[in-house]
Amino acid sequence: MKHQKDIEWTSLENASKIFPATWSVKDPKVFRLVCELYEAVDSEFLQKALDRTIDDYPLYRSVMRTGIFWYYLEASDIRPEVQIESDTVCAPIYLGHKNNLLFRVIYYKNRINLEVFHALSDGTGAVRFLQALVYYYLMFKHEEKFANTILVNDHSSISGLMDDSFDKYFVGGSQKNSKMQTPKAVRAYQIHGVRRADNRLNLIEGSMSTQNVLNEAHKYHTTLTVFLTSLYIYAIGKDMHARKKIHPVILTVPVNLRQYYESVTARNFFSCINIGYSYEKDTDDLKTVIESVSDHFKKYITVEYLNNRSNKYMAMEQNLLTRIIPLPIKDLILRIVAGLARRQTTSTVSNLGKISMPTELHSAIRQFSACISARRPQMTLCSYGDRLVVSISSPYRETNIQRTFFRLLSKAEIEIEISSNI
Repeated sequence: MKHQKDIEWTSLENASKIFPATWSVKDPKVFRLVCELYEAVDSEFLQKALDRTIDDYPLYRSVMRTGIFWYYLEASDIRPEVQIESDTVCAPIYLGHKNNLLFRVIYYKNRINLEVFHALSDGTGAVRFLQALVYYYLMFKHEEKFANTILVNDHSSISGLMDDSFDKYFVGGSQKNSKMQTPKAVRAYQIHGVRRADNRLNLIEGSMSTQNVLNEAHKYHTTLTVFLTSLYIYAIGKDMHARKKIHPVILTVPVNLRQYYESVTARNFFSCINIGYSYEKDTDDLKTVIESVSDHFKKYITVEYLNNRSNKYMAMEQNLLTRIIPLPIKDLILRIVAGLARRQTTSTVSNLGKISMPTELHSAIRQFSACISARRPQMTLCSYGDRLVVSISSPYRETNIQRTFFRLLSKAEIEIEISSNI
């Protein structure tokens, strides 16, 4: 008599539930992380590295399943295979009921690309996977040269990487004694343009010196993130028609909660804040934009605000009525909610921060970059050493905002290396 193998499954954590309900061909909820090397990628060693990395991150062997009330992740025996790049950037991964892994590793020339369906992990969690993948690749490819190199963040337990940190740190409900107020929901300015017939994502990347951008930010007594977010709002403002300025520019900024709670999870663990600027009420002077954005960051990136926001969403999930609603109806509700939320935001700015690798590997790695599938233009940035890469992805043919943004940096005498798939 054959014994059935126990099926391992994992429920989606709070931030992941929206993605399988709202994905589409136009917005597949996929993001890409890239490591650019100084040499061409060898597919044989990359496959060997992927086989090793997947053992460290069993979460990445998961496939999506649908239950009566919620989606969930189920462990699989599918072996991921590296592929040479042949599809569009951030092409769909999750396709409904198809039994497939929720990530892909592809390569082209000297670039290793990791693409992930957002329900599997957030950017920070996926960075850890890519760090391990690149580390093992270089270990196998240059065994003698890097034999004694150690990946510093390689010590997390599998249980820690699989941790549902939302369930661990948030109980649901709001804090009664909190004085923090959520910004009032208003209709935001919407960026429009002409989509490509094949839904191909347009990607423009600018690589520059991290220190040079920091120096420019310090002239305004602000941080790199605030400076670049302000510059993006300023570039959007320059593209707005006067009659559209009755609507504020509102950017959604994801915040990595691992900075505030003790977590090493490779799953989703983030919250979001909205940064708004009204061109109808305020001036279009860059200094004024920076001051306003800086005030918003200081006000909303606090443990108190993030805790309240996360607890509120946990309370919605734990509500008895919510739990017993069948999945198809939940999907419909989530799509309606997502549609309303889109009206309240103009774009998104995601900063993955500093990506680190062992010092011994610096001679092999040129830079890291990231981008995300988009229903409208979105900006993503990350740095490695003194290489900062700012990526603006867009479903539209128009590139006015992107041109204005990078020209503003050039006018500040910051040397930029531009690359694009247009």
